Amino acid sequence: MVNVFASLIFFTRLPFWRICQPPKEAYATVVEHWPLVGWLTGGIMALTLFGACHILPFSIAVILAVVVRLFLTGALHEDGLADFFDGFGGGTSRERTLAIMKDSHIGTYGVIALIFYFLLLVGILSSLPPMTAVFAILAGDPLAKMLTSQIVNFMPYARREEEAKNKTIYRPVSMGATISLALQGLPPSLPLLLLTDVTWWLAVLAPILTVAILFILIWRRLQGYTGDCCGAVCLLAELSFYLALLLLSSAS
Repeated sequence: MVNVFASLIFFTRLPFWRICQPPKEAYATVVEHWPLVGWLTGGIMALTLFGACHILPFSIAVILAVVVRLFLTGALHEDGLADFFDGFGGGTSRERTLAIMKDSHIGTYGVIALIFYFLLLVGILSSLPPMTAVFAILAGDPLAKMLTSQIVNFMPYARREEEAKNKTIYRPVSMGATISLALQGLPPSLPLLLLTDVTWWLAVLAPILTVAILFILIWRRLQGYTGDCCGAVCLLAELSFYLALLLLSSAS
C-alpha cells in the first residue's frame, strides 16, 4: 500500500502525502502502480466529461475534462512530451538530446508538439459519440500507462541517478508486477463492450504499435529511457488508442 501511495504522490498533485509519506525507496516502484493512477486521473476526467456534456456543448465539455486532468497531474506528462520533442527534434547525438531534454526551457519543437497534441486530443474525443468518449477515457488512460511502464524492462535509465530530474530510477518490473500491471490496465477497457462490438479490441493494437515504434526510436537515439520519454510515450499511446477507436467507429 505504501508503494501505491508513492505512485499517487509521484504522478498527481493531489495531497496524498497528507495520508502517507512513503520512504524514498518506494518511489523506485511507482511505474508498477501507474495504471492505478490512470484509474484516478482517467476516472475524474471521464466523470467531468460526462457531467459537463449535459450542460455544455460537447466540444467545450471535452476541453474542460482535459483541463481538469492537467490540474490533477500538474501537466507532468505534457511537460515530458514537450521535452521529448525538443530533444529529439533539436538534438543530433545522444549527449545533445539528453542535454536539451533536461533544459527547463521549452523550444519550438516542444511548443508545436503540444499544440498538435491538444488539437488532436480534443478533436478526436469531440468526434466520438459522448458515451463512447467517456468510456474511451476510462480505458485509454490506464491502458497507455500499462504499456508504457514496460519501458523499464526494455532498456536502462539513460542518465545517472544523480542526474535524474526527480532523483529516482525506476526498478525493472518483475513477472509478478507485469501480471499486476495487466490486471490494472485492462479491466477499465471492458465497459466499452457495452457500447461497441468486439472489433473495438482492434483499437488496442494502435497503442501497442505506437509504444513499440517509440521504444525503438528511443533506444536508437539514447540507448536508454528518461522520465520525459515515459511521459511522451504514455500520451502518444493514449492518443493513438482514441484515434483508432474513432476510425473503427467511423467505419462501422
